[in-house]
Amino acid sequence: MTTARTIPVWKNADDLSKWFVTDLDSHALDVVVVGAGIAGLSAALCLLREGRKVVVIDKEGIGAGETLRTSAHLSNALDDRYYRLVRQHGDDGARLAAASHAAAIDWIEAVVEASGKDCGFARVPGYLFAHDRDASNLGKEVEAANAAGLSATLLQASDALPASFGPVVRFERQAVVDVGRYIQVLAAEVREAGGRFLRAEIVDIKGGSPCTISLRNGELKAKTVVAATNVPVHETGATYMKQAAYRSYVVSGDAPADLPDALIWDDADPYHYIRKYVDEDGVAKIIVGGEDHKTGQDDDPEAYVRLQAWTREHFPGATHFTHGWSGQIIEPVDGLAFIGRDPDHENVYLVTGDSGNGLTHGTLAALLIADIAQGRDNPWEALYDPSRKPVRSAGEWIRENANAALQFRDWVRPADVDDPQRIPLGTGAVLRRGAHRIACYRSGDGRLHTYNARCPHMGCVVRWSGEEKSWDCPCHGSRFDGESGAILNGPTSEPLAPMELDPR
Repeated sequence: MTTARTIPVWKNADDLSKWFVTDLDSHALDVVVVGAGIAGLSAALCLLREGRKVVVIDKEGIGAGETLRTSAHLSNALDDRYYRLVRQHGDDGARLAAASHAAAIDWIEAVVEASGKDCGFARVPGYLFAHDRDASNLGKEVEAANAAGLSATLLQASDALPASFGPVVRFERQAVVDVGRYIQVLAAEVREAGGRFLRAEIVDIKGGSPCTISLRNGELKAKTVVAATNVPVHETGATYMKQAAYRSYVVSGDAPADLPDALIWDDADPYHYIRKYVDEDGVAKIIVGGEDHKTGQDDDPEAYVRLQAWTREHFPGATHFTHGWSGQIIEPVDGLAFIGRDPDHENVYLVTGDSGNGLTHGTLAALLIADIAQGRDNPWEALYDPSRKPVRSAGEWIRENANAALQFRDWVRPADVDDPQRIPLGTGAVLRRGAHRIACYRSGDGRLHTYNARCPHMGCVVRWSGEEKSWDCPCHGSRFDGESGAILNGPTSEPLAPMELDPR
């Protein structure tokens, strides 16, 4: 299932769908990995290399979730800035964060080199610039990043970037990859190592000895479960109040001649991120992302237009924008992902909270979980522990949860429209019928598709996204297809329930 406008530059892995089966001959499995994205496939490969028997389950296919929506930056110059990470996790925590993301990039590089395939992997520098040319925060970041073990230098200007960018921080040994090609290599490695693939939809996971994995059409048992679904779709109190869902938008067009082979970010809020990509025809493209907002809130039909305008302002030679897509960013309140044991479910491991660094967070998660599952110590375990208390980020925790609670006011607000006939083609609106809220979408042929507007996760009223053509929950970020009501993003494990629209 894809949303409108979702046209990433990366090639998908539909040709690998033949590897998936629809049932298994065993109900007593060793390891079940839920999710065939970067985190799930990396974890599967690491555990297979430990001699474990692994089944990867996904309802749609390889990379079909958030992995192919990435802009494919590989960086240990983290988005949340090291001077903030020091405040939240201390000096040691910042050093461990830097080392773990660097190890993830190294691991990806090793997989690519061993495969002998062209995955577009390359080491490049990264540049951070001040959106307002105020370099004061850049100086703080250089000091904190170097203390954490990175190689960072403050430059008053860089020959690699136009002079209008002003002072920049240069980070060494960052990287890029063609994630479409890489995810196929990773899946092939999993299969070659003996991993199996099952196409099925997960509706619940319960820990134990063994764990129970409830499917839409059955049940499985396994010694170990890795929940690598971007956000957990099973009931766990470990993370959902400690992170929030945001939509981030990306456009791609022909690259200007002055675009360097580098990763580029600014320090705006929300920030922008830029890189070069060379397509299969050898044509250089520019990829630019940003314009983030909370999922289900502040619907923004001009996001792609503004990104194109921002790109032309900073790189006037950028032309012919051909692709535009969005992705779900899960922002933890203290800047780092939640990876490790689910404190509510024995023998279940979580991977969530990518914080805009999903490829490296997902990869280091595999290395960490393999160690924990095999009984080995790992220096990153406490840093990423899902049960950790973000006491140094209490203000952010209060702000995010107060914001989520405030969205329940939709139950007492007036309806978007009173008459479904006023809903234009290709548009949705929430109607009110007594105590009920009904999500109504009018498809291009004029038919109405009506659903209970109550999000099955925790009961918020979904809102229509004109940009995404989806129903989005403003509380915790669940998303549903506008026409079918099918799940696009968790944490919900249930689609929108059909509901008839009684005439008034």
